[in-house]
Amino acid sequence: MLLDRYDALLLDLDGTVYRGREVVPRAVEAVAAARERGVGIRFVTNNASRSPSDVAGHLVELGFGAALEEVSTSAQAGAAMLIDLVPPGTRVLVLGTAALAEEVRSRGFEPVERADGAGAVVQGLSQELGWRELAEACVAVRAGAWWIACNVDATLPTERGLLPGNGALVAALRTATGVEPLVAGKPATPLLEQAAKSLGALRPLVVGDRLDTDIAGAVNAGMDSLLVLTGVSTEEEALGLPDGQRPTHIAADLSILHRLP
Repeated sequence: MLLDRYDALLLDLDGTVYRGREVVPRAVEAVAAARERGVGIRFVTNNASRSPSDVAGHLVELGFGAALEEVSTSAQAGAAMLIDLVPPGTRVLVLGTAALAEEVRSRGFEPVERADGAGAVVQGLSQELGWRELAEACVAVRAGAWWIACNVDATLPTERGLLPGNGALVAALRTATGVEPLVAGKPATPLLEQAAKSLGALRPLVVGDRLDTDIAGAVNAGMDSLLVLTGVSTEEEALGLPDGQRPTHIAADLSILHRLP
């Protein structure tokens, strides 16, 4: 079975293990089978607006029994990137939710709301974000502050359809500054690499439903990948990609992980 080839699963969330408040069929059983075989689990999400405890709580409600340490978010990855860029105690302008500010604080930096003296800007999605916050970030970035985007997802799926995601707001700041941010979330590699490192994984498998984030991120990180057809991308789209960009495996759902050949 596929689980026997890997020592860790880096699992996307929406479209892969759940859809909003509904569990994807056979996902709970697949995750349980991985745990029974000693395969490490990380639930890896580009969502930077929710705290790891909120994500874990949602997963527990849906029957996954997720532990807090099994959750890896782009907010955690973005905040961790600061460690290699600025000294401890640096003022960091946070564009995002209180959850993102707490991740920045937990790593020894001072979250602030104004550009004055900021050595870095960390940007994640907040539905309250407006012109004033973007203006402060523009001043900071133009003054030479490091700029980290937790993710560059252009859209956010909602019950009303696709709405502007963090990437849309990143694009506004990019246009205003002419600067490209460092990116933490998929398809960039820091989030996946940090998740794998936290498990000590040597043979991780990235699992997701989107070619442009999950599978592209796995390709960029040099990791094997599984595309499940329970969300956004189709098998036809995957097979239409050039060699080297296709997922390692394609399956209808997560049951392929523990199904005997």
